[in-house]
Amino acid sequence: MAKSFVLGLLLVLVGVEADGGLSPHYYKETCPLAEHIIRQNVETVVYRDPRLAASLLRLHFHDCFVLGCDASVLLDDADGIVSEKNAVPNLNSLRGFEVIDSIKAVLEEACPLTVSCADILAIVARDAVHLRGGPTWEVYSGRKDSLTASLSEANKRIPAPNFTLDMLISNFHDQGLDIVDLVSLSGSHTIGRSRCVSFKGRLYGQDPIEPFEEHDLYHRYSEFFSSLRSACPPSGGDDTLVPLDLKTPRRFDNRYFHNLVRGNALLLSDDELIAGYEDDGVASLVWAYARDQELFFRHYRSSIVKMGSINVLTGEQGEVRHHCRYVNAYYH
Repeated sequence: MAKSFVLGLLLVLVGVEADGGLSPHYYKETCPLAEHIIRQNVETVVYRDPRLAASLLRLHFHDCFVLGCDASVLLDDADGIVSEKNAVPNLNSLRGFEVIDSIKAVLEEACPLTVSCADILAIVARDAVHLRGGPTWEVYSGRKDSLTASLSEANKRIPAPNFTLDMLISNFHDQGLDIVDLVSLSGSHTIGRSRCVSFKGRLYGQDPIEPFEEHDLYHRYSEFFSSLRSACPPSGGDDTLVPLDLKTPRRFDNRYFHNLVRGNALLLSDDELIAGYEDDGVASLVWAYARDQELFFRHYRSSIVKMGSINVLTGEQGEVRHHCRYVNAYYH
């Protein structure tokens, strides 16, 4: 028993997971400057274009919800691979791929074939949040990159902006995530923008799934909805971008939850977290995060680390790509 305890302690001290999984010190010996290099690059691009913080964070989400956190979202079309970038939730929507390419190129110079693209996505997401005023956390690294992508899974697994609460809970449950994860991670919408096409149905009464008529009427004739209609006319303007949080769109804070409790949710899927659901624990979390930003940050840190471990590939299950857009077999 003493021998087991000593072995376990040694494993913790050197930053190696006993099960061969992820570790916060995974690159300590093989690429000690990896996180520093990534941070510097993210800081540079976010300073130039603050919107990229939300885009980079979103890449991590859209990666993890399809096949797991394996950088499949970064793959381009190639022999035998149909890119997830062509999926409905991603096409003409996801951005930041060139930032990942640039970071990967620098890391390949410093530590060839060492830092995986999947780990880059996880670390970039952390840095993007922190640089916009949000929390920081230890990223557990050691993910390998996938050898394939799945267009069909991307179309199926990524939550849609018109999901009902039941659909959201089911979707997150399928990923091993609970309602705390659902509500706290939804707080990512405190930064970033959405295209008019994603919420226009709410503005003009086209969404049939809003369950509370009085609540719906309040929304439809509110000053908030009036301002949105001016930005998003009934026809045309589908690609016009509107901040998910009109108050502090560039700052990662708990203002998103303030918006929800005031009826100023942009997406139907956001409104579903608060609209009329009194006893499921979801609305109470929204109110709690609106009152206490530190609670939101604490839960967010835990939930995004949990999300970052979904179906990760380790050991010989995947590879470390030369270039994030191609598996090594097709890279020239």
